[in-house]
Amino acid sequence: MARTLSLVTEPVVRIPDAKVALSTASVYPESTATAFEIAARLGYDGVEVMVWTDPVSQDIDALRRLSDYHGVPVLAVHAPCLLITQRVWSTDPWVKLQRAKNAAEKLGASTVVVHPPFRWQRGYARDFVRGVWRMEGETDVKFAVENMYPWRYRDREMLAYAPDWDPTQDDYRHFTVDLSHTATSRSDALEMVDRMGDRLAHIHLADGDGSNKDEHLVPGRGSQPCADLLERLATTGFDGHVVVEVNTRRAMSAAEREADLAEALAFTRLHLASPNWVPGS
Repeated sequence: MARTLSLVTEPVVRIPDAKVALSTASVYPESTATAFEIAARLGYDGVEVMVWTDPVSQDIDALRRLSDYHGVPVLAVHAPCLLITQRVWSTDPWVKLQRAKNAAEKLGASTVVVHPPFRWQRGYARDFVRGVWRMEGETDVKFAVENMYPWRYRDREMLAYAPDWDPTQDDYRHFTVDLSHTATSRSDALEMVDRMGDRLAHIHLADGDGSNKDEHLVPGRGSQPCADLLERLATTGFDGHVVVEVNTRRAMSAAEREADLAEALAFTRLHLASPNWVPGS
């Protein structure tokens, strides 16, 4: 008997291969070890290690033991680029990137996240674009340069990063987009993602309301197009990592912090999917 094609359409949900990771910075002031424990308990696919003053974050063997014990892979390493990490892994920024690359290779992470240099790091800033390209040519690890923001105090603005706080103004092989940073810079996040194009390799998912301060709110609690971005990634088959990087410092208890991180994960899973309508039969 011949089959007839129905005009009724049915939804098929498309979920990309992107993994959802927890930044270890999201549990601050708790430790790197606590981040692995929470990521495992809540069901994150892995972690991004923020290398900072916590000695464990700097110790590859300790990180490997935590990863093995909790069954949580290290998917990315965030190089120590913050003001408070100027002496972590050397005072030479190129040594910091080399050590971040080595850590990523040894831990099986695919990505190193790096900020543009501070303007006062003149030699580093001058050679940064060429240097990042050179380092990417030496490894399979991606160096994903992250968007930052101007520093503001009242009505004054200071351009703290060079060559630019907006990495799309320069030629890099891979980018990280951070939606808390787009809020602080008052940028159009989706336009920035369009400029990044297929060089967008990594997402820092957080929210913000355009404050002068970098807020890193739980996604959905600010004004950034977090849901729209995730749904767009689903339609394009994005296969990088989506990293929840939120600020839980104001949590009144460990349970409240964990609830925020569970909410962020649920939001990400919900929107990192795209319904495709296909004809029924």
